[in-house]
Amino acid sequence: QQGSDVQGDDEDEGAVDRSQGATRAISSYIDPGLNWEDVPWLKSITKMKVLLKGVQCAEDAVMAFKSGLAGCVLSNHGGRQLDTCRPGIEVLPEVMEALKEAGATKESFAVFIDGGVRRGGDIFKAVALGAQAVGVGRPVLYSLASYGMNGIVRMVHMLQDELQMVMRLSGTPNIPSITEKHVIITNLADHIVPLPTDFLTQRTYQGLEPAAKL
Repeated sequence: QQGSDVQGDDEDEGAVDRSQGATRAISSYIDPGLNWEDVPWLKSITKMKVLLKGVQCAEDAVMAFKSGLAGCVLSNHGGRQLDTCRPGIEVLPEVMEALKEAGATKESFAVFIDGGVRRGGDIFKAVALGAQAVGVGRPVLYSLASYGMNGIVRMVHMLQDELQMVMRLSGTPNIPSITEKHVIITNLADHIVPLPTDFLTQRTYQGLEPAAKL
């Protein structure tokens, strides 16, 4: 068939249901029967390390560790599954504390996060709170859609440069020197982010007014 409308007749034939949104369509591929009892089987069919993605609380992270998994990914799947659920970076401190009490180490159980990583400073914060690495989603899509492969390369270099600059300004010459003392999480759960006043914009310059108010 010629042209871009190669799926033009599948809806008429009943092959594809387009009456539902993307989230419900994606969820149809998820097996609701999966549970912790399936972990031994998953480990038995591969020689690769198995990680659990989508962890949103410390209890599940500890369960993953006790189940013999190699690590977990703290993720709310980009907020597509359950609206207003916590991002991975917010769950990270309590997860690391619970894993420490359970006897897990960074060597025996790896913790990753994704969601909302946009700058090198975001990577620095995640590493400081205990994550071994971060996942990057939307920046990859934006870069790829706008500039192709070169956009991906540029994005990685930008994140690398930003991370290096944050490390220099924080006095951390290497990754092991980044610790939880380099971040403040006092108001993390309250979602309170104090912003400094921009006196240059608010006090020095006269704001533009619509012609009707002049």
